[in-house]
Amino acid sequence: MGRRDEVRDGFGEVTNGLEWTREVRSAGHCAGVLLALLLVVDWGSGRITPGRVALWCALAGLLFGVLYPARVSAGGEWLASRRLVREQLVRTDLLVSVRCVDGVSQRLLLRDALGGRVEVDPDLLVRHPQLWFRLDEGARKSAADGLLLCGVTAMRRMSRRVERETARAVFRASGPE
Repeated sequence: MGRRDEVRDGFGEVTNGLEWTREVRSAGHCAGVLLALLLVVDWGSGRITPGRVALWCALAGLLFGVLYPARVSAGGEWLASRRLVREQLVRTDLLVSVRCVDGVSQRLLLRDALGGRVEVDPDLLVRHPQLWFRLDEGARKSAADGLLLCGVTAMRRMSRRVERETARAVFRASGPE
């Protein structure tokens, strides 16, 4: 039986655990390689000093902080995104806004009635249908209660995309593609 990227704990929480672990390891490798290259170049040129070593370590640490991925998890009626420094949490059953934010990378911006705000990569939701299911379940409840005033269209688009990619994965796994 193959390993899945989604991990469940005893409380029904779903997360992008294994994929997240690989991305953290990759961020660490990138920062380590940069640090090693900078130190080798400094050592080779004979200009290495404790101050420069501290500067290169700070630069590698900054790169690690930038590349550090968000760990997204979802439970009964909430979705959380944990970064290196802080965690953002939104109640999916109290959503008031769901927007697609374009930029360098597309993001799904979720806001709830309690002031919670979470940005999630839509590709992550496509790769982890259980996370999407938790979000969609709460958003449907929020829309039925009349809270979700902005974002029903974005949720429909996202739902079609997840369903399309899930169907493709099923066809790929069954072999007729």
